[in-house]
Amino acid sequence: MARRGKKYIGAEKLVEREKKYSPREAIGVVKSAAYAGFDETVELHLNMNLDPRRADQQMRGVALLPHGQGKKVTILVFAQGGAVKVAEEAGADYVGGDDLVKKIEGGWVEFDVAIATPDMMSKVGKLGRVLGRRGLMPNPKSGTIVPAEKLPQVIEDARKGRVEYRLDRTAVVHVPLGKVSFDEDKILDNMTAIMMAIVKARPSGAKGQYIKSAVLCASMGPGLKLDVTSASALSA
Repeated sequence: MARRGKKYIGAEKLVEREKKYSPREAIGVVKSAAYAGFDETVELHLNMNLDPRRADQQMRGVALLPHGQGKKVTILVFAQGGAVKVAEEAGADYVGGDDLVKKIEGGWVEFDVAIATPDMMSKVGKLGRVLGRRGLMPNPKSGTIVPAEKLPQVIEDARKGRVEYRLDRTAVVHVPLGKVSFDEDKILDNMTAIMMAIVKARPSGAKGQYIKSAVLCASMGPGLKLDVTSASALSA
């Protein structure tokens, strides 16, 4: 086991390991225990009672955080023709077609969100190995493949705090909830938005208890067990 630093050990002393915290209480402890020299991200990790190997138990979607993620989001749009002007006027950071595809093939991935119009996917599809493993591949389920007329709204949502969530191979969902510098109410609002989206996205094949366990933490700090009933109640 890797040795923990003094700051981490100090933060760990603020956490009751066997306690299951209410969402608001957990947020308060996470903020108090944050020790890094930068504004850490508050992260929610949900262990789902789903089998990622089954088609009827897949889960993927997007949620709009009412208070954003607390960081500047760099947006890239794959477009051609009139859609280029639409994306540029909507404020996308990078807009292009073959030029961007070639640049990314060369290893450039300096952006946080990738959006594409449907007519570009024949070219963008070959970037799957580069973008897929980074969670940047445009996908209709995440709402990032859209016609030109919808680009302004999707770009605006991405700026405001649009986050994608998906079930990973270990049946866990990882999502950011903002920064530790946010006040408790803002983090709780963002958590509520995420929980509402995930509860609504319950797959048809899900059985029994949908969320098995939940953990809240800062990116560098110890995790706190959440009371799943209280966390799920946020969706109401």
